[in-house]
Amino acid sequence: ILSMDSNFITKLDRLKGLIYIEVEGGEIAAEMNVSFYDSGRIIIEHTLVKPKFNGKGYGKLMVEKAVVYARQNGLRLTPICEYAKNVIDKNEEYKDILY
Repeated sequence: ILSMDSNFITKLDRLKGLIYIEVEGGEIAAEMNVSFYDSGRIIIEHTLVKPKFNGKGYGKLMVEKAVVYARQNGLRLTPICEYAKNVIDKNEEYKDILY
């Protein structure tokens, strides 16, 4: 599953348990480790943005990707990653998706 922008692509790889952002040239700028459970739950475990890509909003974009994917597939999210938890807690529109 991808989202495209002129300078990057946001991808979700369910088999690897990753949501990641690939920039021009194929470099991975940011990644989020996620686990999928048969109970209809996605756990966001860890978010990492490479230092040279800090400040571009890539972390938020990956959280957004997880929320959209969960909604489209009737799933719920549990963020154990502090960053993802803070992003979700600050956005009222995401409250319905929490497990």
